[in-house]
Amino acid sequence: MIPQSHFLILGAALFAIGLYGALTRRTAIGILMSIELILNAANINLITFNKFLGGPDGLGQVFALFVMAIAAASAVIGLVLVIAVYRNMKTIFTENMNIMKW
Repeated sequence: MIPQSHFLILGAALFAIGLYGALTRRTAIGILMSIELILNAANINLITFNKFLGGPDGLGQVFALFVMAIAAASAVIGLVLVIAVYRNMKTIFTENMNIMKW
């Protein structure tokens, strides 16, 4: 059986990669993909803690399904926003998006 620490290290590594990607990416789609990595790291931790600390009720898996549903909905909304901004500004680079500026 794989120990709990391996799963937690995997979750921490995915979270760190996603955080680094979200802070350093220049395109909006890259930032959205990095946020998905962060949410997947949270799912791994939820399922790990449920398996090693929880009971047989599977509450961690239920929460992980909710996180997946929320992640799918946020990805759709994020891509719609990126398409709308691209139609108006003809760029997906976040440095060039100055919608709030006069």
